Amino acid sequence: MITTEDLLKLLSTQSGGALAFLDREKLTELIRFWIADIGLPKRYFDIVAPEDIIKHVQSLAAGLAGQEANGQGFDLTIRHEARSSALYVVPSSIAGQAQDMMRYNSACKNSSPVHEIENYIEKIYFSRFRVVNMGDNENKLVGDEKCFQNNEPILTRKTSAIALTSPESPSAETSVLANCPFRLQAFRSRLPVDKSSGTHLRMYLLQACQFHNTKPDDGETSLEQLADKTFLRDIDGKTREAYQQVVKRTVETDEPVFEFFPDFEDEGQKATLLLISHFIGDTHSFFVGMPAVYRHYYMFAHTKYVEMFSNGLIVFAFYLCPLSTIQQVDGTMIEPSSKLQSRMAHMEQDACLHFVLPKHSFTPMFTAGKLTVQETAYAYCASKFAFHFLNRGERDHREVALALQSSEALAALSRLRAAFRMHAFNEGFVVDAVYANRDLVSLLYDDFASRHMPKFMHRRSRILSAQDSEAGASIGREEGKEKLIQMVRDHCKTEAERTIFEAFVAFNTAILKTNFYKPAKRSISFRVESSILSSTAFSEQPFAVFMVIGAEFRGFHVRFRDVSRGGIRLVRSRYPQAYNNNVSALFDECFNLASTQQRKNKDIPEGGSKGVILLGWKHQSKGEVAFHKFVDSILDCILPDDQYMVDHYGKEELLFLGPDEGTAEFMDWASLHARKRGYKYWKAFTTGKSTSLGGIPHDKYGMTTNSVRAYVEGIQQKLGLDPSKCTKMQTGGPDGDLGSNEIKMGLEKTIAVVDGSGVLYDPEGINAKHLVQLANQRITVSNLPKDSISPKGFFIGVDDVDVTLPTGEVVSSGVDFRNIFHLNPMVHVDFFVPCGGRPAAVSTENFKTFLYDNDGHLRVKYVVEGANLFFTQEARLKIEEAGVTANKGGVTSSSLEVLAALCLTDAEFEEHMQVKSGVIPDLYQTYVKEVQCIINSNARLEFECMWRHKEKTDEPMSIISDLLSNKIVHLRDAILNSDRIWHDEQLRSKISTLFDSRSSQVLRQAIPKTLQGFRPIEELTKRLPVVYLKTLFASYLSSRFVYSCGLHASDLAFFDYVQDLKEQS
Repeated sequence: MITTEDLLKLLSTQSGGALAFLDREKLTELIRFWIADIGLPKRYFDIVAPEDIIKHVQSLAAGLAGQEANGQGFDLTIRHEARSSALYVVPSSIAGQAQDMMRYNSACKNSSPVHEIENYIEKIYFSRFRVVNMGDNENKLVGDEKCFQNNEPILTRKTSAIALTSPESPSAETSVLANCPFRLQAFRSRLPVDKSSGTHLRMYLLQACQFHNTKPDDGETSLEQLADKTFLRDIDGKTREAYQQVVKRTVETDEPVFEFFPDFEDEGQKATLLLISHFIGDTHSFFVGMPAVYRHYYMFAHTKYVEMFSNGLIVFAFYLCPLSTIQQVDGTMIEPSSKLQSRMAHMEQDACLHFVLPKHSFTPMFTAGKLTVQETAYAYCASKFAFHFLNRGERDHREVALALQSSEALAALSRLRAAFRMHAFNEGFVVDAVYANRDLVSLLYDDFASRHMPKFMHRRSRILSAQDSEAGASIGREEGKEKLIQMVRDHCKTEAERTIFEAFVAFNTAILKTNFYKPAKRSISFRVESSILSSTAFSEQPFAVFMVIGAEFRGFHVRFRDVSRGGIRLVRSRYPQAYNNNVSALFDECFNLASTQQRKNKDIPEGGSKGVILLGWKHQSKGEVAFHKFVDSILDCILPDDQYMVDHYGKEELLFLGPDEGTAEFMDWASLHARKRGYKYWKAFTTGKSTSLGGIPHDKYGMTTNSVRAYVEGIQQKLGLDPSKCTKMQTGGPDGDLGSNEIKMGLEKTIAVVDGSGVLYDPEGINAKHLVQLANQRITVSNLPKDSISPKGFFIGVDDVDVTLPTGEVVSSGVDFRNIFHLNPMVHVDFFVPCGGRPAAVSTENFKTFLYDNDGHLRVKYVVEGANLFFTQEARLKIEEAGVTANKGGVTSSSLEVLAALCLTDAEFEEHMQVKSGVIPDLYQTYVKEVQCIINSNARLEFECMWRHKEKTDEPMSIISDLLSNKIVHLRDAILNSDRIWHDEQLRSKISTLFDSRSSQVLRQAIPKTLQGFRPIEELTKRLPVVYLKTLFASYLSSRFVYSCGLHASDLAFFDYVQDLKEQS
């Protein structure tokens, strides 16, 4: 290692310089102090050249001289950056001698040198990566620049890679290559650099990782395969064992791990080691925010380490020491009131919450010491609940709604209510109320904890909190609610604040279970009682509501029956105002989509459900991370941890998820993750999986499109239309599931397609061959060869500006043109088939523009909906009043995918329903063909039933569609509630195949004959969950009765229908 004499010799060769004013004795003393006395780690001398060490001594001398000259505090900043290493030195926030146990100066705020440099380090070195699935045969580092080792990308694994996510890059003046993984060692100087103030230095050393194995196997846990070479060389056996323990747990569970290890020593200082391990991208702002957590418990970190591993794992290590005294803002000194062990126990819980919500609107209340970590996390979640659910103006809304008669007026009232929500009670207003009532927030959190904190944590919490509960037992959900409301009314000064905090009370009492106190969680989920929804604001009450809050998102899941299935939608926002609109409409959109799915699911056992995940404005690239966290938290509530969760519901929950906008590629992960979490129905947990996991791809087999095409073709047959002579426009392009199959299966001449890339229009007909090629490749219409478009046609991309159309019209904004092209008067078609698009794209405000051109001529003759909620119900009615036929489609494939997964054991499913190496099992092929037949049959039955009803009543098809769905759903519910029908063994056991009407019916009809041929019906029904079997029985019986007997069939007709089934042989 370099010596004082070495540096003095080097200085003697330099003329002048910043140290020339010092005599040799002072210079020798200063150099010795820097390289020997203050305790710089050996790593410093490994990465810093002698010439640079001299510069650092110069900086030290300048800092001391400046302090002496101006009488102010000591100031020193060293910043040394290179391509494979970096060094940062700043004054520490901790002062005093080691034997005094240190003092924390509370003047250290977010603007301190330590906070600023740690924020910079985290942003540049640790927040620019995420784990992404790359497939079995492709491993690469995605980014602007790549860091390679032996011509291979660093930080990859079999099924994942590390991808750059942050658009920010190191500043122009730095030469750091922060696009590859670095490891960090942060140290505190052993001696103060300024004896008068006791100021120490905090040093941060970063080195580029060099891994033994850049492509470890999936599931690899050995440090020898995953860790950096220098790390493995320098680490001692005890520390290696601790790291190995947390790495192994994280890989095996996919969950963050928080673990304390007492009696450790680092750089000569005894400490408690806190290791925090998680996969890269699972949180943000964690490193810079963690000091506030341990300082809250009167601890400081003597040293800090950050290690990145080649499988995408990152481990934070904090060597924590206790503070003996704490200096308050007013200068007074206090001592910790609790024992070190108690502080550690609470710190673990707070570190978990900080991991989940590292930085949010109430974080300043924690760093300022006004609320605890748990209180700020509670305030954040409760404020989101209040914004989305607080009842404001509902009484007035009810009175006005009752006074209105027309559906158009009611729709206008609904829009006014949404606008009122956005502007009158925006989120900023709720945040202000929390800041103005922190004492009330603390009291309400105490109530929340008394209801939902596990008993053993209550007993432990009395060490630090003011709770005086003797037993620490959780109280009932509704207990004490009126007393809480009265407390809110007495405390709040305004009616608006009372409304907000009454919503906090509703939040506390509506929760049936939450993972808030579960240590290993990735986001916070709440299963809430659906009775919280206002009966005036929402048309019907769902069965269950989940609210999920994460660092990058918020989301809801609504289901209308105990057994339900529906897609998970990921919502991104192109600009801030769009985000504000999406926030305001988030729950309403989720509710409406689930309600629509409930009606669509009339033919199948599962009720309707829908999940919607809204990405935060600053996290638009975190869709996959948000989806993972959302699903993981839902599983927390479905599989409640008895130790850390109070379950006020106490029943098994059966939930199935499916793909929707932005989530189709994540279904495999969700299913496999459910298996890892121990969910016994993991095979059926998600639909839309790849064929290797037994999924039935809707796009490959045209499942969703089959039902839509049944309506299109049904209309053409009833009206004698030649498909080849019909024109068509569709929203949702060749890159989507429904859009691609509509293109491939349709025989009409398509003249317009609108998708995410823009608008493709050709009045002479878009080249069908090229369009099908795009559909086969699942790519957008922007890829259509431009020379195939006629002179009258065009493509306008979303990024185009000031483009002149063949008509002479100038398009100023491509995205605006795309968003309203379905209303453009130049388009005249026979069929309009929305296969994608945002909800309420056509409403009572614009339905006339949709229907008529500028001369009053009809633009569209027939509408068949594939996309949910593209039209409002009021708009549908107006469209049908104009003589346009409108229908809505449905799909059964996903339900039958669930049924097969439930009926087969894991081994059977793997052998007979999973496609491996391109080999399709016979059972799979047969089953898929039967599924297609069932879908077509259901769609034909539905269409024929609706058409017959229309011919008799002349009611609008939109009304008939809802009447049909409601009739079947209500009858299904009545059957489920009737023990007599379910326990009628003769009816239940009447068995036949779906297409053999001569045989006995119901359960053998409902279960596809392919499965019955594989295993006896008695065995299949034993494997199905009882609640699922009952809904399967009820859904099939109700739908077949309505399709057979019509919408106006009486209760007596149903009795006769059941008797006929029982008498069939």
